[in-house]
Amino acid sequence: MENRTKGRHWLHGGHGHTTALTTDGGYAEYMVAYEDGLISIPDEITPEEAAPLLCAGETTFSALHNSCAKMGDLVAVSGIGGLGHLAVQYARKAGYEVAAISRGTDKKELAMKLGAHHYIDCEVENPAESLKALGGAKVILATAPKASVISSLMGGLGTKGELIIAAVDDTPLDWSAMDFLMGPNTVKGTFTDINEMEAAVKFSVLTDVRPMIEVFPLEQAAEAYEKMMAAKTHFRAVLRIGKS
Repeated sequence: MENRTKGRHWLHGGHGHTTALTTDGGYAEYMVAYEDGLISIPDEITPEEAAPLLCAGETTFSALHNSCAKMGDLVAVSGIGGLGHLAVQYARKAGYEVAAISRGTDKKELAMKLGAHHYIDCEVENPAESLKALGGAKVILATAPKASVISSLMGGLGTKGELIIAAVDDTPLDWSAMDFLMGPNTVKGTFTDINEMEAAVKFSVLTDVRPMIEVFPLEQAAEAYEKMMAAKTHFRAVLRIGKS
């Protein structure tokens, strides 16, 4: 769940700290922050919209920004949730051919609206085979935290492709050495990068990428948390502190 601080700046903690985990500041109207732990939020975007960009947004933005994909390459996004719905937008705005992968047809219309060129329903299709039929993905960004789904994606990579893991559960990934010999391919993880946060916000403003959010007043923080943990928010829960 995202939390914004008072004013037009975002705190990422810094100095080895994570707000509300290793230092005070979560669910607070005011807090002490390191000067180099702040970035400016442009007026063109609301604080509520900016908050998820500094977590889910930056994670997917930097994954694609630092990937091997070039404009026109096939990029697949597995999972159309809090991370994935932003990843699809970033991929389309960056000039990639975008394939969205999700279970069932419920999110097909949304995925296409967000910018996907292709939709792969993993309930009726083998994602790896479908991606191979499209020529093989240069990059697959795995945003759905299910090890079995992530493990099945390797075969969908093209030559010298990258599988980037942005979320995962505690279940071991199921790969053999042969999976890597069939490449050459690369598997790597991604996480929030402090140095990419301002770039993620700037790109989002320039290309009109926005998160889908549900806003709660600070007084309803417990309700927001419970709804988020039950996966009933669409797609990011944001706390509003005071009046915007």
